[in-house]
This record gives sequence, C-alpha cells and structure tokens, in this order.
Amino acid sequence: MGKIEWAMWANEQALASGLILLTGGIVGVAGHFRGWQFAAYAVAAGTFVCLLEYPRSKRSKGTSVARTGQYCFTVCVKAFGPLTRNYYVRAFLHAAICVPGGFMLATVLGCVCLGIASIIYFVAAVRGEHWEPILPHKEVRKPADSMKNPPQNPPPRPPPEMRRKRVDDLEGSAYDNPISVTDE
Repeated sequence: MGKIEWAMWANEQALASGLILLTGGIVGVAGHFRGWQFAAYAVAAGTFVCLLEYPRSKRSKGTSVARTGQYCFTVCVKAFGPLTRNYYVRAFLHAAICVPGGFMLATVLGCVCLGIASIIYFVAAVRGEHWEPILPHKEVRKPADSMKNPPQNPPPRPPPEMRRKRVDDLEGSAYDNPISVTDE
C-alpha cells in the first residue's frame, strides 16, 4: 500500500475552508452583524487563504494534475520561497488566521475547517512533505521517423496467414477468389 500524501488532503481542506470563511465574512458584512469587523477580517483572510492554496503541489509519485489557471498563482506562491514551501509555516499560519474568525457565528464554520486543515498540514510537515510547484513542461515531439509505412495490399486485405506468398509453389501462392469470375 502506498504512502498517504497528507499535503494533498490539507490543500483541498484549506481551499474549501478559505471559501467557507470568505462566504461567511461576506454574509457577516452584508448583514451588518454585530462584530462585523470580524467578518471583514474573514473576507480578507479567506481571500488570502484561497490565493495561497489554489496552486496544487506536485505529488512525489504518480501524476500531478494542476488546477485550471494555476500557473500565475504558482509563480506568486513560489516567489515567497521557504515561507510557502514549508508546511510547518502553513500549519502555523492557518492556525493563527482561523482564531479571530471564531468570534462571529457567520465565520465559525470556516474557522473550524481551517483549523482542521492546519492540523493536516502539521501532519504533512512531520512526515517530511513540502510544497513543490507544478510547472508546465514542453511536450517532446516524436521524430518523423516513427511513422509507419502505408499498407502494401489494397483493401480488403487477406488474413495474415494468406499474405505470405510462397515463391517455390506458383499455384499455392495465388489467392483463392471466393467470387466466380467466369463468363456464363
């Protein structure tokens, strides 16, 4: 059985919790809830988490599927170097971000989810995982020599055992035509 890549799960959890936190913040600000300042913070924090977590990390084994339009976010996240590559930093950052949103009902769910993502990132960091960018690679074209030669016989082609012509036996080398060609 293969090794579990915890960072992959943490990334999905953190992105979803960032969206939940953002949505709760929008609801809190738009509804003028008591303590709407926490909701405004949740809008900013949720946006930051979504931008940080949108680019997926390259998997250690197997294929890595990038999200649509991830490249520009990958460049931004990669620019911060060890601050964004290290999952200990992400675990602490998400844990710190989720605390202020816990003071308002509209943002509590997003904060709980972000706290869970923080725990999963901590597990990933303990297991030695780190963020690797998925960068686009140029496809290598095969050389033109690899083209197959066109068929030599016109269709319909006889079965393979009938294709071999025996040069020594002239009668045996002829194909049997199933349709009669005699004039009647």
